[in-house]
This record gives sequence, C-alpha cells and structure tokens, in this order.
Amino acid sequence: MSLNPETAAGEATPDETVDSLATALGEAITDLPEYEAFMAAKERVESDETAQERIREFEHLRDQYVTARETGQADQAALRTLQEAQQDLHDLPVMSDFLEAQSALELRLQSINARVSEPLAVDFGEKAGGCCQD
Repeated sequence: MSLNPETAAGEATPDETVDSLATALGEAITDLPEYEAFMAAKERVESDETAQERIREFEHLRDQYVTARETGQADQAALRTLQEAQQDLHDLPVMSDFLEAQSALELRLQSINARVSEPLAVDFGEKAGGCCQD
C-alpha cells in the first residue's frame, strides 16, 4: 500500500525507493573488503577437513552438554571438556582467520547500522532483526 496514491507516472513510491536502496546497500556490502575477506575465510574453513572434524566434535560435545544441563546432569568436567574442544577449534589457523574476518565484518555492519539508524528513532539493525546479535 503506497503512502502516496497520487504518485506521478515514473516516480518511485517511498516503498519502492526504500526497497531499491536496501537492495543497492546489500549489493554494495558484498563489495566491501571485510565481506570479501569473510567469505574467503568461510570457504577455507568449509574446505578444511581438520576444521570440519573439529567443528563436528565441538558440536557433538555441545549437544551432549546442553542435554546434560537440561536434565540437571551437567558438571564442571563436561563444561571444561566443551571449552577445551572450542579452544582446540579456535586454535586452528584457518578458524582463527575466520573468526577475525567475522569480527571485522560484524564491526563494519555495526557501523553501517549506526549510519542507517541515525535519522530513525530506533536502532535499525536491532529492531529490524540484524544479523549480528549473537
């Protein structure tokens, strides 16, 4: 529903303008060095067998820990084992590079979010379901 039904032919409605700008912003973000570095690092992690094995091990231990915690059976030893598996994963150079690239991209997206949110009465990224709220 347009806010201005009297829009002249060939003139974009506010909805169309926002959609077009959002698409252009998304496309421009894919050209950022931070995004390109993140995608390259992600690809390296996905193709590294050692990283994939450690990710599977970590996820298995995490699932076991979550189940144990939900049933009241989690203990400090299980938590330490999970933390050690996470540290072993993060110690892999390929994973360390990925985490650094991810952090750099998140910082850049936060900066973009701040600029988009500046004229608004809300934090655009947070209220609109931003990607970096982990």
